Amino acid sequence: MTIHLMQCQPHPQALALWATRRRLLSPDGDYGYALHALLTSAFGADAPRPFRYLGQRQGLLAYSRLDLAALRDLAALAAPDIAAALGLDSLAARPFPERWRVGQRLAFEVRTRPVVRANDGRERDAFLHALGPQSTEPADEPDPSERRVRSEVYINWLRQRFSELGAAEIEDSRVDAFQLTRLLVRPPNAATDKRGSRTVNGPDAVFKGHLRISDSDRFAALIQRGIGRHRAFGYGMLLLKPPC
Repeated sequence: MTIHLMQCQPHPQALALWATRRRLLSPDGDYGYALHALLTSAFGADAPRPFRYLGQRQGLLAYSRLDLAALRDLAALAAPDIAAALGLDSLAARPFPERWRVGQRLAFEVRTRPVVRANDGRERDAFLHALGPQSTEPADEPDPSERRVRSEVYINWLRQRFSELGAAEIEDSRVDAFQLTRLLVRPPNAATDKRGSRTVNGPDAVFKGHLRISDSDRFAALIQRGIGRHRAFGYGMLLLKPPC
């Protein structure tokens, strides 16, 4: 199946207004849930994902099973406020390769939430999980040694995700950016569910590095699937380019 890379330019003011009116912004101002809702409203079951919002200049990137003509057909049915917020007039797309050469080396970037499932089933920061079941986030500014250990834990977490999928091997990687963020989560029937929305605290890390493809079909599936948890909310999209 051919995968297409889609791009659009959300309008900052229209996006902020749409998300604020519907209370779809996280306490940190992240647009992940709002963009998830907008894409679902515009494209329904064919909503492109995973996606990555790179700000006003670079816009929103997403992977889709649909080509540009099919995406435009669906976008033409979107309500005016949704079309304005997403910037659907700027919609563009191009096909990605159908086959990938085994052994091919590529540079990558991916934004993830490096979390694991604890024994009680709850989602937990991979760094705190590695420190032990009673560990908590330090109250003080972390020192260089702690930041180094955290980065090592997250890099190992990413290597394990790639290893499990059998699509590619990481040659080198680094944590290019990190922060603790609050992710907005809403129940499926948010309009009638009395619990309303809630936030989930957790790590938010951007990795950069180089990979080497191990299996063509699995690598194509990895691109379409994404990496890690919360892939429908702006995480896990594997961005690729020629090696530096």
